[in-house]
Amino acid sequence: MRSALTALLGRESDLEVSGSSWRAAAGQARSVRPHVCVVDVECPGAVMLGTLIGPARGATGPSCALLALATAARPGPLRRAFDAGALGYVSKDAGPRRLVEAIRQVAAGERFVDESLAFGFLQAAEMPLTPRELSVLRLAAEGSTIAEIARKLHLSLGTVRNYMSAITRKTGARNRVDAIRKSQHAGWV
Repeated sequence: MRSALTALLGRESDLEVSGSSWRAAAGQARSVRPHVCVVDVECPGAVMLGTLIGPARGATGPSCALLALATAARPGPLRRAFDAGALGYVSKDAGPRRLVEAIRQVAAGERFVDESLAFGFLQAAEMPLTPRELSVLRLAAEGSTIAEIARKLHLSLGTVRNYMSAITRKTGARNRVDAIRKSQHAGWV
């Protein structure tokens, strides 16, 4: 998808485009210093969304505006993008013209919110989990063990267990598996 999106946007005469994986994104943001970073907030690397604009920050704030590609059916990624400071939000179902319009608007420093994402934002506002709990839950849903989650998020094992306990309580689940199931059904992860 990244290659296709890069090729599509590269056809616009006023846009200079480069693409990278999540692993290389922070480094590329430091070297290229883009005006806008278009990110798919539903892909596995999106847990690290905050690190993308962190390295691109200048003395007066972000030099890179985030434009999130998302779907209304998954409010968790919308919430993570909002918490990371995204300036624009475009539905993955939107056409190419809509995406280009959003990029230009966000590059001009203006907020852009695709109206088809409104319901997802309402659901995200009602979500009981914190951004950190969502990160822990998403990794658990991907099959990571407590130790792997702790290592990936630079937390202690006890802290991860405490987060899983809070997630189970807040979702009204019986156990970790039930919390994952309920959260997936609600579209949080």
